[in-house]
Amino acid sequence: MALPLSVVIIAKNEQARIKDCLESVTGFADEIVVVDDESTDDTRSIVLKYTDKIFTRHMELEGKQRNFGASKAKNDWIMVLDCDERPTQELKKEIQELFNNFPERTVAYWIPQMTYIGDVHINYGGWSNPHIRLYNKNFASWSEKSFDLVHPGFNVNSGYKGANLKGKLVHYGYANIEDVIKKTNRSTTLEAVKWALDGRKMTMGIAIWRTVDRFFRRFIGKKGYKDGYYGFVLAAMSGFYEFAAYSKYREIKEKGYYIGDCHSRASGNP
Repeated sequence: MALPLSVVIIAKNEQARIKDCLESVTGFADEIVVVDDESTDDTRSIVLKYTDKIFTRHMELEGKQRNFGASKAKNDWIMVLDCDERPTQELKKEIQELFNNFPERTVAYWIPQMTYIGDVHINYGGWSNPHIRLYNKNFASWSEKSFDLVHPGFNVNSGYKGANLKGKLVHYGYANIEDVIKKTNRSTTLEAVKWALDGRKMTMGIAIWRTVDRFFRRFIGKKGYKDGYYGFVLAAMSGFYEFAAYSKYREIKEKGYYIGDCHSRASGNP
């Protein structure tokens, strides 16, 4: 029997990946809610084969989009999925056991990931770190601050707490190395705008330090070297993320680039 759980998915032009995502939770949760950011491909027609709860909404901020999806869900418990994520059978079993007996005042759960580049599983480097993916919408929500263009905060009401699950999500994060570079470029633009909007103080010295630190933490400290060449690439791109974000941030501060269209960039539009 399906759990009284609402899976909330945000999507934009995801015709290549959303079918497998929907298949992975059909029959597991009793409701699927999709918030579509004005897709121009076949995303909507694919979704309608699995659920009629699809809402078209332009994405200004990720946090707002996720909270909107939760507001349209009939259940209190929300499972957040991106189109490139799939719950494993072990995770589904663990969640089913939770629904039999939720720990008192625990209203949010962080779930570890199994990240892939194409068909290569990345085991090390910190890429399996847990992300918030299960929560009770009555006691927790996503940040909607204007500067949260990327990596929005998550708020748990006072007096309540979160916990970690052991079961994992499969995360098909990157198709190939070109995709790693493409997504790093987009994400660093959003990060730079976020820093500018929230008044972050960044210097070249800090940026260089963070670039070097992130590489060595991922490649050596978190044993990314055990993933061979792909571990090196991801560690190098993780370090470069800091320097690229700083370079764009500096350009914004000096010339005002990106600020005017930050919301369109947040939704992935050119």
